[in-house]
Amino acid sequence: MAKINSSAYVKRNSPTENYLSLVYLLKISVSPQNKINPMAKNIYQKIVFENTTPKALYDLYMDSKKHSVATGAPAEISTEEGGNYSVHGGYITGRNLQLVKNKLIVQTWRAQGWETDDADSTFIILLEPKGKDVLLYATHANVPDKHADSIDIGWHNHYWEPWKKYLAGKPIEKAREM
Repeated sequence: MAKINSSAYVKRNSPTENYLSLVYLLKISVSPQNKINPMAKNIYQKIVFENTTPKALYDLYMDSKKHSVATGAPAEISTEEGGNYSVHGGYITGRNLQLVKNKLIVQTWRAQGWETDDADSTFIILLEPKGKDVLLYATHANVPDKHADSIDIGWHNHYWEPWKKYLAGKPIEKAREM
């Protein structure tokens, strides 16, 4: 795992401030294998999920059965830090780096189509309640440049939009092959 200068990461008062501090550190695009990729991109997304809870969203991502139903694609996900996961039928794989139940998910992330010398990326979800809604902050750091645009769109097409349908009780179509 990449070593982070602890003096640069200072715990803040809110999860959002902690998240933004961590995101700042990830802008240097250091992978968990300590590879630096100057051509890597970082993806930042903020999505509002109405009338739900952080627990519901955390479970949609971390519970294998719910993840599979909500995305329409097979998923096997460990709920333990250090545990592995495989989603979309093995097209995406990685390891859980840090899990704070109902608040934070930090994982390594790698797609099957990446070059062997591409470093794993880091994916972070922060869940912040706002009244009856939840703000989901997603950061995907160290994404190979040539894949960044499709992954940015993919998060919306394969996750956020199907999740909104699932939470509204609408049927989810089987995901197309990646």
